[in-house]
Amino acid sequence: MSNSGQPIDFAFVMASSVHDMKNSLSLLLHSIDELAALLPEVDGNHPASHRISTLQYEASRVNNDLVQLLTLYKLENSVAGITLDEHDVDDFLLEQVARYEPLFQSRGVDCEIQCATGLTAVFDRDLVSGIINNVLANAIRYCEKTIVISAQEPVAPSDAEYGVLISIADDGTGFPDEMLSAADEFHLSSDFRSGSTHLGLYFADRIAKLHSGNDLTGKVRLRNGQVGPSGSGAVFELLLP
Repeated sequence: MSNSGQPIDFAFVMASSVHDMKNSLSLLLHSIDELAALLPEVDGNHPASHRISTLQYEASRVNNDLVQLLTLYKLENSVAGITLDEHDVDDFLLEQVARYEPLFQSRGVDCEIQCATGLTAVFDRDLVSGIINNVLANAIRYCEKTIVISAQEPVAPSDAEYGVLISIADDGTGFPDEMLSAADEFHLSSDFRSGSTHLGLYFADRIAKLHSGNDLTGKVRLRNGQVGPSGSGAVFELLLP
């Protein structure tokens, strides 16, 4: 109970705190990028380069989590809805990748975009950006040195009615079997000992399902595929109507 005798809305308090933390973290990310730009002559193997890279990655990861939490709160409480517009997919993906360019450079990661010429799709730019940013952050963490982002009109007969298929693949060790076996039902995990709450996948699944049209609902898929010379890697797929 508050001093006024009214119960405290902890969900609102948490959402407000998350909003403030997200703003502060955005300023921190900008400062880290500026600091990295002041040290262009530092060799990639220099300890300072590794530390800046770690700061960039961890700050980006926390920022993504905060964005997802705040978005889920707004959706659950009808504070925000979905805004659908037609977008050039190649331009959209280039914008997402640009945010991680300093990390790609500092970690020696090659990120390639393969997008069909003139491909457009109807989606909520901010919400889908949240999905792509989180998946890219994870791909940077687990890849060896290659990330491939592709976008096209689906060609598989089972997906032919969908408007666009966006996939993000890396040349890491791939998704563990337990994640692939549970890939049809994305739930938040309460087992914090595992080190992951699966917030990112839950968020992606929720956002994908908000996109609907032509009797179709957006969906998320996970699989392992051949990426790079390692012959393995995680592949995240987003299908939108």
